[in-house]
Amino acid sequence: MAYQNIDGVRVWGKPDEGAVAQAKMCAKTGNVVQSLLMADHHKGYSQPIGGVVVYDGQISPSGVGYDIGCGNKAVRTNLYVRDVRQGLGKIMDEIAKKISFGVGRINNDRVDHELFDDPDWDVYRAFGQQEHDKLKALARNQLGTVGSGNHYVDLFEEPETGRLWIGNHFGSRGFGHKTASGFMNLAAGRRFTDKAPGESMDQPPLLLDLNSEVGDMYYRAMKLAGRYAYAGRDYVMREVLSILGAEADFEVHNHHNYAWKETHNGKEVVVVRKGATPSAPGQLGFIGGSMGDISVIVRGKDTEENMDAYYSTVHGAGRIMSRTQAAGKMNWKTRARSGGQITPKQMMEAVREFGVELRGAGTDESPFVYRKLQEVLDAHGDTLEVLNVLKPIGVCMAGVDEFDPYKD
Repeated sequence: MAYQNIDGVRVWGKPDEGAVAQAKMCAKTGNVVQSLLMADHHKGYSQPIGGVVVYDGQISPSGVGYDIGCGNKAVRTNLYVRDVRQGLGKIMDEIAKKISFGVGRINNDRVDHELFDDPDWDVYRAFGQQEHDKLKALARNQLGTVGSGNHYVDLFEEPETGRLWIGNHFGSRGFGHKTASGFMNLAAGRRFTDKAPGESMDQPPLLLDLNSEVGDMYYRAMKLAGRYAYAGRDYVMREVLSILGAEADFEVHNHHNYAWKETHNGKEVVVVRKGATPSAPGQLGFIGGSMGDISVIVRGKDTEENMDAYYSTVHGAGRIMSRTQAAGKMNWKTRARSGGQITPKQMMEAVREFGVELRGAGTDESPFVYRKLQEVLDAHGDTLEVLNVLKPIGVCMAGVDEFDPYKD
């Protein structure tokens, strides 16, 4: 097997000391069946990013995290890159103009969706009609907005065929963030609407029994936030297809911050994946690299090692440098940064060399802050098969120094 067993934690790739310590803590907290780290792992809040924790009858709001349902969607269009190459700059300008990145909404489009009639909205009425109405209004206002951080809309070339692909990456925005905060409050013994003190990097996971009233409420709310994230990614994809004047003939869509009820070794368990992609035999996934690296479409293999991974794999290349290390410390009063290791010039040179038309983004998302995707894919070679290799030709993200409390 390609993984190591470190004090009961199954670890793929090169072990990160901080993430391993977190995974060990997760393994000792609650009714844990197995704790695992994918090859792109690094420290997160309470549960490592790239971490998977399998529970018997419990669910972890802190494990799923603030960006419930964060995930990726990729579509193959009916166009070839040669069809858009000359006009690529204008296309990327139009994507940046049409799609809302960062905190606000740059257009007045009202995105309606059947999910706003979903009965699971009733969960929030238990915390007060006003809270229900405020959350629903926030969700309506932000549906189809991408946010900031590592969230993006990309155009890709499949070098083998020349086909043009579109990819996006974001989750449930402010609605998911406030849902997570509220249920973490409840799990810690506070009221849903209390001002939370904030999650500590090294605190034990917050757990709810799935068969309890509050556990069932969280599970319903999480699923609603997941459907909301899917709806947002679908909307953005339709907008980009419209800009291109294209149609999609193939798509891959998956969450990587979520909890699933699954059957493993003949028993139903709850699999909490935080920055990890579901990868059951035959299941497709879209895994993004950095703006200076490949992305891939993968399919889970029917192997013993994939079973040992609880049918999980990486969700990206994995950070090797924090945002502050890369970009420096931000003074929000003066809007100035200091102490960053990566300069804008270094980033732009790397992106130009890779042939990418870039809109937005700061040095905290430059290629230098991520591992090479192929390295982490190689660590999972016995669990997944790469079907399509995609090279970014256009990347659009929130502008540099855009503040977004819902970004990750």
